[in-house]
Amino acid sequence: MFRGTTVAIVTPFDKDGKVDEKAFLKLCEFHKANKTSAILIGGTTGESPTLSDDELFRLFKIAVENYKNKIPLLAGTGTNDTRKTLKKTLMAKEAGMDAALVVTPYYNKPPQESLFEHYAYIAKKGRLPVVIYNVPCRTGVNIAPETVGRLSKIPGIIGIKEATGSMTHAVEIKNLVADNFLMLSGDDLTALPFMATGGHGVISVTANIVPDKVQKVLDLYNENKNKEAVKLANKLYPLHKAMFITTNPIPVKTAVFLMGMIKNEFRMPLTRMNAQDTDKLRNVLINKDVL
Repeated sequence: MFRGTTVAIVTPFDKDGKVDEKAFLKLCEFHKANKTSAILIGGTTGESPTLSDDELFRLFKIAVENYKNKIPLLAGTGTNDTRKTLKKTLMAKEAGMDAALVVTPYYNKPPQESLFEHYAYIAKKGRLPVVIYNVPCRTGVNIAPETVGRLSKIPGIIGIKEATGSMTHAVEIKNLVADNFLMLSGDDLTALPFMATGGHGVISVTANIVPDKVQKVLDLYNENKNKEAVKLANKLYPLHKAMFITTNPIPVKTAVFLMGMIKNEFRMPLTRMNAQDTDKLRNVLINKDVL
Protein backbone atom coordinates (compact mmCIF):
# COMPACT_ATOMS: atom_id res chain seq x y z
CA MET A 1 0.00 0.00 0.00
CA PHE A 2 2.80 2.44 0.87
CA ARG A 3 5.42 1.34 -1.64
CA GLY A 4 6.87 4.16 -3.70
CA THR A 5 6.80 7.79 -2.58
CA THR A 6 4.76 8.75 0.46
CA VAL A 7 4.78 12.51 0.95
CA ALA A 8 5.15 13.77 4.51
CA ILE A 9 2.68 16.53 3.76
CA VAL A 10 3.00 19.97 5.34
CA THR A 11 0.13 21.43 7.36
CA PRO A 12 -0.91 24.85 6.03
CA PHE A 13 -2.11 27.56 8.42
CA ASP A 14 -3.98 30.79 7.71
CA LYS A 15 -2.95 34.26 8.90
CA ASP A 16 -4.89 33.71 12.14
CA GLY A 17 -2.93 30.55 12.92
CA LYS A 18 -5.77 28.14 12.16
CA VAL A 19 -5.40 25.07 9.97
CA ASP A 20 -6.13 26.08 6.38
CA GLU A 21 -8.33 23.20 5.27
CA LYS A 22 -8.88 24.54 1.77
CA ALA A 23 -5.13 24.77 1.15
CA PHE A 24 -4.63 21.33 2.67
CA LEU A 25 -7.08 19.76 0.22
CA LYS A 26 -5.39 21.58 -2.67
CA LEU A 27 -2.09 20.03 -1.58
CA CYS A 28 -3.71 16.60 -1.48
CA GLU A 29 -5.05 17.15 -4.99
CA PHE A 30 -1.58 18.24 -6.15
CA HIS A 31 -0.19 14.93 -4.94
CA LYS A 32 -2.96 12.87 -6.42
CA ALA A 33 -2.43 14.60 -9.78
CA ASN A 34 1.32 13.97 -9.59
CA LYS A 35 0.80 10.28 -8.80
CA THR A 36 2.36 10.39 -5.35
CA SER A 37 1.98 6.88 -3.93
CA ALA A 38 0.56 7.89 -0.53
CA ILE A 39 0.10 10.81 1.87
CA LEU A 40 1.34 10.97 5.45
CA ILE A 41 -0.77 13.35 7.56
CA GLY A 42 0.40 14.55 10.95
CA GLY A 43 4.05 13.66 10.61
CA THR A 44 6.96 15.77 11.83
CA THR A 45 6.89 17.70 8.56
CA GLY A 46 3.21 18.39 9.27
CA GLU A 47 4.12 20.10 12.57
CA SER A 48 2.36 17.36 14.50
CA PRO A 49 3.68 18.42 17.95
CA THR A 50 1.61 21.62 17.71
CA LEU A 51 -1.59 20.14 16.31
CA SER A 52 -4.41 19.50 18.77
CA ASP A 53 -6.20 16.16 18.71
CA ASP A 54 -9.26 17.90 17.26
CA GLU A 55 -7.22 19.49 14.46
CA LEU A 56 -5.51 16.21 13.65
CA PHE A 57 -8.78 14.29 13.63
CA ARG A 58 -10.30 16.91 11.34
CA LEU A 59 -7.38 16.58 8.88
CA PHE A 60 -7.79 12.80 8.92
CA LYS A 61 -11.53 13.12 8.33
CA ILE A 62 -11.39 15.53 5.40
CA ALA A 63 -8.60 13.53 3.77
CA VAL A 64 -10.66 10.35 4.09
CA GLU A 65 -13.84 12.05 2.85
CA ASN A 66 -12.08 13.29 -0.28
CA TYR A 67 -9.36 10.72 -1.02
CA LYS A 68 -10.23 7.36 0.58
CA ASN A 69 -9.55 4.58 -1.96
CA LYS A 70 -8.00 7.16 -4.30
CA ILE A 71 -4.63 7.42 -2.55
CA PRO A 72 -3.43 5.56 0.58
CA LEU A 73 -3.52 7.65 3.76
CA LEU A 74 -1.01 7.23 6.57
CA ALA A 75 -1.69 8.82 9.98
CA GLY A 76 1.05 10.15 12.23
CA THR A 77 -0.08 9.00 15.68
CA GLY A 78 3.10 8.50 17.70
CA THR A 79 3.86 10.30 20.96
CA ASN A 80 6.10 9.62 23.97
CA ASP A 81 3.10 8.33 25.96
CA THR A 82 1.73 4.90 25.06
CA ARG A 83 -1.79 5.80 26.20
CA LYS A 84 -1.82 8.99 24.08
CA THR A 85 -0.42 7.08 21.13
CA LEU A 86 -3.19 4.53 21.42
CA LYS A 87 -5.79 7.31 21.64
CA LYS A 88 -4.48 8.94 18.46
CA THR A 89 -4.26 5.60 16.66
CA LEU A 90 -7.88 4.77 17.55
CA MET A 91 -8.79 8.27 16.40
CA ALA A 92 -7.14 7.59 13.05
CA LYS A 93 -9.00 4.27 12.81
CA GLU A 94 -12.30 6.01 13.51
CA ALA A 95 -11.58 8.60 10.82
CA GLY A 96 -10.93 5.85 8.28
CA MET A 97 -7.17 6.21 7.77
CA ASP A 98 -5.35 3.24 6.25
CA ALA A 99 -2.43 2.83 8.68
CA ALA A 100 -0.57 4.56 11.51
CA LEU A 101 3.02 5.82 11.56
CA VAL A 102 4.23 5.52 15.16
CA VAL A 103 7.46 7.26 16.12
CA THR A 104 9.70 5.81 18.82
CA PRO A 105 8.83 7.53 22.13
CA TYR A 106 10.98 10.63 22.45
CA TYR A 107 12.58 12.30 25.48
CA ASN A 108 11.88 9.49 27.96
CA LYS A 109 14.34 7.22 26.04
CA PRO A 110 12.85 3.76 26.72
CA PRO A 111 15.19 0.74 26.50
CA GLN A 112 14.73 -1.87 23.80
CA GLU A 113 12.37 -4.15 25.73
CA SER A 114 10.17 -1.16 26.57
CA LEU A 115 10.12 -0.18 22.88
CA PHE A 116 9.08 -3.73 22.01
CA GLU A 117 6.24 -3.68 24.52
CA HIS A 118 5.13 -0.19 23.39
CA TYR A 119 4.76 -1.20 19.75
CA ALA A 120 3.25 -4.59 20.55
CA TYR A 121 0.61 -2.86 22.68
CA ILE A 122 -0.29 -0.33 19.96
CA ALA A 123 -0.48 -3.08 17.33
CA LYS A 124 -2.76 -5.17 19.54
CA LYS A 125 -5.05 -2.40 20.77
CA GLY A 126 -4.93 0.21 18.00
CA ARG A 127 -6.85 -1.72 15.31
CA LEU A 128 -4.76 -0.16 12.51
CA PRO A 129 -1.69 -1.46 10.66
CA VAL A 130 1.41 0.06 12.26
CA VAL A 131 4.56 1.40 10.61
CA ILE A 132 7.42 1.91 13.06
CA TYR A 133 9.21 5.26 12.73
CA ASN A 134 12.88 5.37 13.74
CA VAL A 135 14.41 8.86 13.79
CA PRO A 136 16.97 8.97 16.61
CA CYS A 137 18.27 12.43 15.69
CA ARG A 138 14.91 13.80 16.90
CA THR A 139 13.84 11.29 19.53
CA GLY A 140 17.09 10.48 21.31
CA VAL A 141 16.42 6.75 21.02
CA ASN A 142 17.33 4.25 18.32
CA ILE A 143 15.29 1.09 17.85
CA ALA A 144 17.73 -1.76 17.32
CA PRO A 145 17.47 -4.00 14.25
CA GLU A 146 16.96 -7.00 16.54
CA THR A 147 13.96 -5.29 18.13
CA VAL A 148 12.52 -4.51 14.71
CA GLY A 149 13.01 -8.15 13.77
CA ARG A 150 11.00 -9.27 16.79
CA LEU A 151 8.29 -6.70 16.13
CA SER A 152 7.99 -7.69 12.48
CA LYS A 153 6.54 -11.02 13.61
CA ILE A 154 3.67 -9.34 15.48
CA PRO A 155 0.38 -9.19 13.53
CA GLY A 156 -0.44 -5.64 12.53
CA ILE A 157 3.12 -4.30 12.41
CA ILE A 158 3.69 -3.96 8.69
CA GLY A 159 6.90 -1.98 8.24
CA ILE A 160 9.39 0.65 9.31
CA LYS A 161 10.26 4.18 8.30
CA GLU A 162 14.01 4.07 8.82
CA ALA A 163 15.40 7.61 9.05
CA THR A 164 18.90 7.06 10.41
CA GLY A 165 20.44 7.37 6.95
CA SER A 166 22.57 4.33 7.81
CA MET A 167 22.75 1.66 5.13
CA THR A 168 24.30 -0.72 7.67
CA HIS A 169 21.22 -0.30 9.83
CA ALA A 170 18.96 -0.89 6.82
CA VAL A 171 20.79 -4.08 5.81
CA GLU A 172 20.72 -5.42 9.36
CA ILE A 173 16.96 -4.86 9.56
CA LYS A 174 16.36 -6.37 6.11
CA ASN A 175 18.16 -9.54 7.15
CA LEU A 176 15.85 -9.95 10.16
CA VAL A 177 12.43 -9.36 8.56
CA ALA A 178 10.27 -11.06 5.96
CA ASP A 179 10.34 -9.85 2.36
CA ASN A 180 6.85 -8.35 2.66
CA PHE A 181 7.78 -6.23 5.69
CA LEU A 182 7.76 -2.67 4.37
CA MET A 183 11.16 -0.99 4.35
CA LEU A 184 10.67 2.75 3.85
CA SER A 185 13.48 5.28 3.85
CA GLY A 186 12.87 8.34 5.99
CA ASP A 187 15.81 10.20 4.48
CA ASP A 188 15.55 11.71 0.98
CA LEU A 189 19.32 12.03 0.59
CA THR A 190 19.90 8.28 0.91
CA ALA A 191 16.61 6.96 -0.49
CA LEU A 192 18.19 5.45 -3.61
CA PRO A 193 20.93 3.47 -1.82
CA PHE A 194 18.27 2.44 0.69
CA MET A 195 16.31 0.90 -2.21
CA ALA A 196 19.43 -1.09 -3.12
CA THR A 197 19.42 -2.67 0.35
CA GLY A 198 15.94 -4.05 -0.34
CA GLY A 199 13.83 -0.99 0.42
CA HIS A 200 10.33 -0.49 -0.93
CA GLY A 201 10.05 3.29 -0.98
CA VAL A 202 10.53 6.59 0.80
CA ILE A 203 8.53 8.84 3.10
CA SER A 204 9.70 12.08 1.61
CA VAL A 205 10.02 15.74 2.53
CA THR A 206 11.18 16.82 -0.94
CA ALA A 207 8.08 15.24 -2.49
CA ASN A 208 6.14 18.24 -1.18
CA ILE A 209 7.66 20.27 -4.02
CA VAL A 210 8.70 17.80 -6.76
CA PRO A 211 6.64 14.63 -6.15
CA ASP A 212 6.89 13.46 -9.74
CA LYS A 213 10.70 13.56 -9.73
CA VAL A 214 11.05 11.83 -6.37
CA GLN A 215 8.76 9.06 -7.62
CA LYS A 216 10.61 8.89 -10.95
CA VAL A 217 13.87 7.98 -9.20
CA LEU A 218 12.17 4.97 -7.61
CA ASP A 219 10.42 4.02 -10.85
CA LEU A 220 13.72 4.05 -12.74
CA TYR A 221 15.38 1.90 -10.11
CA ASN A 222 12.50 -0.59 -10.14
CA GLU A 223 12.77 -0.75 -13.94
CA ASN A 224 16.48 -1.67 -13.58
CA LYS A 225 17.47 1.64 -15.15
CA ASN A 226 20.07 2.23 -12.49
CA LYS A 227 22.24 4.76 -14.32
CA GLU A 228 19.21 6.94 -15.06
CA ALA A 229 18.03 6.61 -11.46
CA VAL A 230 21.42 7.71 -10.12
CA LYS A 231 21.57 10.60 -12.58
CA LEU A 232 18.17 11.94 -11.53
CA ALA A 233 18.88 11.35 -7.83
CA ASN A 234 22.08 13.40 -8.16
CA LYS A 235 20.14 16.19 -9.85
CA LEU A 236 17.73 16.25 -6.92
CA TYR A 237 20.53 16.33 -4.34
CA PRO A 238 20.61 20.16 -4.05
CA LEU A 239 16.84 20.17 -3.42
CA HIS A 240 17.13 17.47 -0.76
CA LYS A 241 19.95 19.39 0.91
CA ALA A 242 18.04 22.68 0.74
CA MET A 243 15.14 21.12 2.66
CA PHE A 244 17.47 21.06 5.68
CA ILE A 245 19.07 24.51 5.47
CA THR A 246 17.46 24.90 8.87
CA THR A 247 15.12 22.76 10.95
CA ASN A 248 12.52 20.76 9.03
CA PRO A 249 9.77 21.70 8.14
CA ILE A 250 10.74 25.38 7.92
CA PRO A 251 12.52 25.10 4.52
CA VAL A 252 9.95 22.85 2.85
CA LYS A 253 7.00 24.94 4.03
CA THR A 254 8.80 28.05 2.81
CA ALA A 255 9.34 26.36 -0.55
CA VAL A 256 5.67 25.39 -0.83
CA PHE A 257 4.81 29.01 0.05
CA LEU A 258 7.17 30.33 -2.64
CA MET A 259 5.39 28.00 -5.09
CA GLY A 260 2.16 29.84 -4.21
CA MET A 261 0.32 26.92 -2.63
CA ILE A 262 0.17 27.94 1.05
CA LYS A 263 0.62 30.97 3.29
CA ASN A 264 3.96 31.55 4.99
CA GLU A 265 2.66 30.63 8.43
CA PHE A 266 4.06 28.36 11.16
CA ARG A 267 3.12 27.28 14.65
CA MET A 268 5.49 28.46 17.34
CA PRO A 269 8.07 27.46 18.44
CA LEU A 270 8.80 27.24 14.69
CA THR A 271 8.95 30.61 12.94
CA ARG A 272 9.52 31.92 9.43
CA MET A 273 12.85 31.36 7.70
CA ASN A 274 15.24 34.31 7.87
CA ALA A 275 15.90 36.39 4.77
CA GLN A 276 19.37 35.00 4.09
CA ASP A 277 18.27 31.37 4.16
CA THR A 278 15.15 32.22 2.15
CA ASP A 279 17.35 33.69 -0.60
CA LYS A 280 19.49 30.54 -0.61
CA LEU A 281 16.40 28.37 -0.85
CA ARG A 282 14.85 30.51 -3.59
CA ASN A 283 18.02 30.26 -5.66
CA VAL A 284 18.04 26.48 -5.43
CA LEU A 285 14.37 26.31 -6.41
CA ILE A 286 15.02 28.59 -9.41
CA ASN A 287 18.10 26.62 -10.48
CA LYS A 288 16.09 23.39 -10.33
CA ASP A 289 13.15 24.87 -12.27
CA VAL A 290 10.75 24.61 -9.33
CA LEU A 291 10.04 28.37 -9.51
